[in-house]
Amino acid sequence: MSARTTVFVVLLAGLIGAGGYGVYQLGLRQGLRETVPTATEDMAKPAAPLVADQKTPLYWYDPMFPQQKFDKPGKSPFMDMQLVPMYGSAGPDEGKVTVSPRLEQNLGVRTARVTRGVLGAAVEAVGSIAYNERDVELVQARANGFVEKLYVRAPLDAVKKGQALAALYIPEWVAVQEEFLAAKRLAAHSGIDGLGSLLDGARQRMRLAGMLDEQITRLEASGRVQARALLTAPRAGVIGELSTREGMTVMTGAPLFRINSLTTVWVNAEVPESEAAWLAPGSLAVAHAAAFPDQTFRGKVEALLPEVDLATRTLKARIELNNPGQRLVPGMFVTVSIAPLNAAPVLLVPTEAVIETGQRRVVIVAEGNGRFAPADVDVGAEANGQSEIRSGLKAEQQVVISGQFLIDSEASLKATVSRMAEPSTTSVNPSHQGNGVVKKIETDSMQDGAKGRQP
Repeated sequence: MSARTTVFVVLLAGLIGAGGYGVYQLGLRQGLRETVPTATEDMAKPAAPLVADQKTPLYWYDPMFPQQKFDKPGKSPFMDMQLVPMYGSAGPDEGKVTVSPRLEQNLGVRTARVTRGVLGAAVEAVGSIAYNERDVELVQARANGFVEKLYVRAPLDAVKKGQALAALYIPEWVAVQEEFLAAKRLAAHSGIDGLGSLLDGARQRMRLAGMLDEQITRLEASGRVQARALLTAPRAGVIGELSTREGMTVMTGAPLFRINSLTTVWVNAEVPESEAAWLAPGSLAVAHAAAFPDQTFRGKVEALLPEVDLATRTLKARIELNNPGQRLVPGMFVTVSIAPLNAAPVLLVPTEAVIETGQRRVVIVAEGNGRFAPADVDVGAEANGQSEIRSGLKAEQQVVISGQFLIDSEASLKATVSRMAEPSTTSVNPSHQGNGVVKKIETDSMQDGAKGRQP
């Protein structure tokens, strides 16, 4: 290459370098004018908000240590897990959770509607048949005597009203009846006035001996002494208790027969303690027995016995049933359906929707568009898989009945972290002040001490 050519190349390279540097300086000055505001422009602009929107994370945190905040994502230095972003939220949204449709499907979230209705259309219970203790008759001995003849010889024998039960020989009746007959003959043949009171006294002594008025009337008509008393059944039923045999001596007032009627029977139904509040005396009941599947027995609740079985946590509902044909007998097992008495409509949710935390009861409310919020509720009675809601919800709201525990945990964690992010207004070392008045200054001890120090 010649010397002229070499000089030309050097000059060309210098011109290119100078032009490039000029272009660089021009672009730098233009960029500074666009990106660096002046002091006046910076003061004129409004301050940027400190809280980011819903799509911009405020910070990242470790769910196991929510009090520690990080300015960028990454792995937690405390646990082997990724940091979780915390997004900005307004005050009313604290504790609410937003779940994507895909995650909602993966969690198996199901909802149910808050309805208004009567809790427990009917209380189902089981029980056993027993005698109606208000429909019992006792047959006693009206005087001292002996059992000559026994017509009913075994317990549980069926008897009809007026049926003969036993024949008693009563020696005491012979004497009072002979006295009455003698006074009657004297009044009839002597014609003496005032013997009517004597007859009235003889009648009264027969009554005191245990004779009935119809027996006395029969004695006056026949004029024959009746030394034997025939005991009959005062009502139809079965012999529940037999306390005598032929040849026995009986005393006045001794119980001989106990007759239980089967026209009506009792059912001692075992009602769960949680459902007893819906029952009251007068509630209608329908019973079915396995022995008679084609027959329905109807009655009503007479009383709720004031005693709870410690083993089964049930109360006994005493139900009186009509017993047509006397088909129900004591000891028979029946199922009972009891209708609540004057039940008022209340708010109802499925029992599985209520979360028991020990100190409160929570229900997760579905607000739509994947948003869920916990709500504290006051739960009343429970029956048939439904719970009464006294406060905390409104009719037609949707509550979560499946997957609500995960949503409640996330909502509680979010609320906790939000509260930690807020500045605390409580002093770490609070100071306390008080006012007082000096009442007296003791000087005796000071003088004694001064005297002790004298040489």
